[in-house]
Amino acid sequence: MSTLKILFSAVLMILVSITIATSQSPEAKLSISSLSWITGDWQNAPGGRAQIEEHWTTPSGGSMLGMSRTVASEKTVEFEYLRIEQRVDGIFYVAHPKASCPGTDFKLTRSSVTEAVFENPQHDFPKRIIYRKTADDTLTATIDGGEGTKPMSFVFKKMK
Repeated sequence: MSTLKILFSAVLMILVSITIATSQSPEAKLSISSLSWITGDWQNAPGGRAQIEEHWTTPSGGSMLGMSRTVASEKTVEFEYLRIEQRVDGIFYVAHPKASCPGTDFKLTRSSVTEAVFENPQHDFPKRIIYRKTADDTLTATIDGGEGTKPMSFVFKKMK
């Protein structure tokens, strides 16, 4: 084998090694702090059949803690404990409706400065939970049965 072929092979192996070492899935590069725009106290518009609120802590210690409460006819009819946590294999949204244990994990599959998509294709419903920041004081949470299914959206405003 000529010196040129050996040199070319060595350079090619180094380039492939560097590419493999630096390539990670997009969610593995994200930090939970990139979801800080979800932080705050949110509620749907008053006057409907039910008042829904969500409260989210700031990211700290690799997690964000949240809770949701639905009040209708002056009674709490639903509640849910929520967590977004950084793990070795990505960022997960963990839902505990009515404080159920264990929680249901939804992995962050897509994220931008105004959107976070969490998915669990094995779960019955929802399969996706999507948060979108549509204005400084507006957050929309959408759940659906997966791509192409009819979504249910909840529009929240910052509580004052």
